[in-house]
Amino acid sequence: MYSRVTQLEIDTLRTTVGDALALFEESVLPQLREQDGYQGVVVLANPDGKAMLVSVWETEEAAAESAGFATGALAEFVTLFRSPPGREGYDVLLAEMPGIGVA
Repeated sequence: MYSRVTQLEIDTLRTTVGDALALFEESVLPQLREQDGYQGVVVLANPDGKAMLVSVWETEEAAAESAGFATGALAEFVTLFRSPPGREGYDVLLAEMPGIGVA
């Protein structure tokens, strides 16, 4: 299993964290689910607009193949960010999330 972590800052003068999440859920998430090897995503944010998207993939190759989609999705919302988002990849060594039902 492999993860891609995207760190970003939402410009809370232009939009709220809730509105940014709604846009992600409506515009990005359905397409993300269609990517080969996609296994899930966790979205983390604080009220100041600092956020992280942790997407989980079957393999590093699957994450790499979806990079074009991810870049395009981020570019679509560039006006919502304070600065360009950063991305890094990590091997998933342990994943335990019993009872997670936030959606």
